[in-house]
Amino acid sequence: MPVPGTELQHSYLRLHRKAVQSGAEPGRNILLRGVDTNDGRVRAPKPEELRRSIPDLRRQTAPAPSPAPAPPANPALEAIAACESGGDPTAIGGGGIYRGKYQFTYETWQSVGGTGDPAAAPEAEQDRRAAMLLARDGAGQWPACGG
Repeated sequence: MPVPGTELQHSYLRLHRKAVQSGAEPGRNILLRGVDTNDGRVRAPKPEELRRSIPDLRRQTAPAPSPAPAPPANPALEAIAACESGGDPTAIGGGGIYRGKYQFTYETWQSVGGTGDPAAAPEAEQDRRAAMLLARDGAGQWPACGG
């Protein structure tokens, strides 16, 4: 006949060890080190204390959620970016007038809600603002590459 609580103890120990190895700070191992009492002594944990700790340890050892998938690529924007900047989000052309992956002017960048330097903006933001510009004005905004 199995010892009562053995499976509970194994689950707790396995999860606590996994949490420590993953770099989490699961706190004191109450199964091995006991539970502090109000009078300064240490006692063995009760099964319900182990049961309450297991969900917390599971959360600490759960794999991180995978990032949301990137939106489907827009072939027209991919072609424009490849032509304008070789797809480089930090590109600067035209003597500093055209900036970023889609070679925005500051004026055009601001017209689609961008702030600051387009070439310093994250690539995803440049993609989003270029999509807004394409939807609003069509590919004519990129006369050399969009038409």
